Amino acid sequence: MLTWLNRDSLTFPPLEKALREPNGLLAAGGDLSAERLVQAYRHGCFPWYQDGQPILWWAPDPRTVLFTDELRVSRSLAKLMRQGRYQVTFDNDFAAVIAACAAPRSYADGTWITAGMQAAYCQLHAQGVAHSVEVWADGELVGGLYGLAMGRLFFGESMFSRADNASKVGFATLVEHLRAAGFIFIDCQMPSQHLHSFGARAISRSQFAQSLREYCDQPNGMRWHV
Repeated sequence: MLTWLNRDSLTFPPLEKALREPNGLLAAGGDLSAERLVQAYRHGCFPWYQDGQPILWWAPDPRTVLFTDELRVSRSLAKLMRQGRYQVTFDNDFAAVIAACAAPRSYADGTWITAGMQAAYCQLHAQGVAHSVEVWADGELVGGLYGLAMGRLFFGESMFSRADNASKVGFATLVEHLRAAGFIFIDCQMPSQHLHSFGARAISRSQFAQSLREYCDQPNGMRWHV
């Protein structure tokens, strides 16, 4: 049975109680407070729901991750990055990035990044937990992504692109910086061809949970506001 969360408690059910169908649905309810979100990611789950639905918490098995030392960059993307057509910054405009990620897309109906989600992650950004990557062309924001950094793990949330390969440039740049700072992997949550092209692969939920216990509290050498 699906667990309904009590607003007065930050405790999530064991990951093993997640449903097989739909894959990884662990709990519903609760809120999007900063404290609950941090606890959720440390526990191994994340929120994903549509407007009109209760907050749903997911812990899919297997879990898609990209180990930072397994990044694959195509020749064409590497060439584009060397050309310097785009400029990449970190934590320069978090609010603009998450708003762009929430904007309507031609291939999807609606958005899961609700106004409440945007406000919650902006609060996490103010606390130094959530971070953004901005990709610029001639001073215009043309791509980016955001996620959470805890210890030596980065939890990717969403990305957007308004110019050819802009989000790819931002993602590859982020991974390179995370690798240099000692990060182990980026949690990509669910599989996609786009992520697999960079080298993302599936690991078991139990292996993912073990990584959380091992790396979430380890220090890293990442410099944001770059």
